[in-house]
Amino acid sequence: MALTVLLGVICLAGTIAITALPTWKVTAFIGANLIVMEELQEGLWMNCIRHANFRMQCKAYDSVLILPGDLQAGRGLMCLSIILIIFAIILMSCGLKQSSLCQDNMKKKNSILAAGGSLYLVSFLTTLIPVCWASHSIITDFYNPTLGDSQKRELGSALYIGWATSVLLLITGVILLTRCSKRKTPEEQYYAEEERNFQDKNSISFTKTPSSIHKNQVYV
Repeated sequence: MALTVLLGVICLAGTIAITALPTWKVTAFIGANLIVMEELQEGLWMNCIRHANFRMQCKAYDSVLILPGDLQAGRGLMCLSIILIIFAIILMSCGLKQSSLCQDNMKKKNSILAAGGSLYLVSFLTTLIPVCWASHSIITDFYNPTLGDSQKRELGSALYIGWATSVLLLITGVILLTRCSKRKTPEEQYYAEEERNFQDKNSISFTKTPSSIHKNQVYV
């Protein structure tokens, strides 16, 4: 279970990074000009201009309404993902065998662990949807002949982090749901061991014995 706790922390850090980074959309360098003095970056909360001397200037959006639909939806869904992952980590910690919550009631702990795994799967969707939506918007605009080169954007690093984080969220949720389905209560373990011992005692091993007729045969 230590692996799932580590994955949960990594997923939370990745989701926060995706939400905060301004590199959802970056300037697409199209044309013959090889020397570019600045790069425009657009995120969920601000847009930034990175100059060639590595100096960056950022400005928060004045209004949510000026954002395109994919970034507006991305704000809400990514904030929801962070909240879901925090609750998932809390439930996962409460569902561990070492947890004092519910004492030794393994059924309740399994239910809590399953709830945590389900939240991870929901956060997988709420993270993947805005990332894929923004990617689809960027690719569609890139091949739109009616848009000028200055209006076209490329996929930023935040989107790649989003895909990687989504995969980790899916893996963590599946591990937790698989784990809780295999854990048994002390009574179930006791009856399983008793049944196994009963089957071992009553198992009959058949050994091949020579026939009595064969013993009495006289070979000439």
